[in-house]
Amino acid sequence: MSGALQAVFQNQRSFTPPIPTIGAAFGGGFFAGQISTAGNSIADYNLVIGPYASAQAFPKQFKTTRTTTSGTSSDIDGPTNSSNMNNASHPAAQFCEGLTIGGFSDWYMPAKNELEVCFYNLKPIANSNNTSSGTNTNAVPSRGSNYTSGVPAQTSATSFQSGGSEAFDGSTYWSSTQFDASEAKVQSFYYATQNNYYKDGNRRVRAIRRVAV
Repeated sequence: MSGALQAVFQNQRSFTPPIPTIGAAFGGGFFAGQISTAGNSIADYNLVIGPYASAQAFPKQFKTTRTTTSGTSSDIDGPTNSSNMNNASHPAAQFCEGLTIGGFSDWYMPAKNELEVCFYNLKPIANSNNTSSGTNTNAVPSRGSNYTSGVPAQTSATSFQSGGSEAFDGSTYWSSTQFDASEAKVQSFYYATQNNYYKDGNRRVRAIRRVAV
């Protein structure tokens, strides 16, 4: 094989598809950013936010009782957390797990750090952030410090800005990450905080899926 042909094949093997624009239609929903499950800033998954009309629900309980659910404590492994709650005792995860959208049936309830990436890139409003939260080593690039008052800023994706057809409500969303027997971790899309909330309380949930990079 000639040197020129070898170069062509090498380029084909090393080709990396361009990263979609945040908020662009992608994979049955909308591109929300990338995660590194190893926490080394090397992306291994693209995150896809499900459409508002079919992938968001309120009110939903994390669990109908304040008791421990095994296999739901990961900050990054949403598929496993969510799969372990695919039953009537866990209404929010069961809702996500039961979706088929755009021909895809692998939707799930995002783990804490996955949900945070969605907030960081698709923040709906232009208010100042609380600066007590935001560290996320699974984000790409990794973030080792909390939010500032102005970062993240309101998303530039028009349909995800407050009042847009796909915007997260300026409220609190469940992650699939358990905190303890009584509480699970949540992300505020208004105050930019990450807290815990009683499992049997009602909060919003928005399903996502992963696409390998």
